[in-house]
Amino acid sequence: MDLGSAGGVPVGGAKIYREQRVVVAQPAKGEFTAFSAVCTHAGCVVDSVEDGKINCPCHGSQFDARTGKVLQGPAEKPLPSVPVTAKGGRLVAGPDA
Repeated sequence: MDLGSAGGVPVGGAKIYREQRVVVAQPAKGEFTAFSAVCTHAGCVVDSVEDGKINCPCHGSQFDARTGKVLQGPAEKPLPSVPVTAKGGRLVAGPDA
């Protein structure tokens, strides 16, 4: 799936693509990682990224924006990784990446 311009994801930060249900982080310039935006606790879609933490509004779970690992429960499993690549300045995530 085409997520649009790679410039939309801040270096050292992350962006949530709610409609596509994916979170993309750019830990270093030109390096992208992506995760499912569906919380592994109860299936809610995460709603914000602050200070490197992906936040779920339903029960307060937090995940590391660089790795998807759980930082705070009740979620016990990390956010699943999603393939992502930057092609021609655009981000492509999912099986087509």
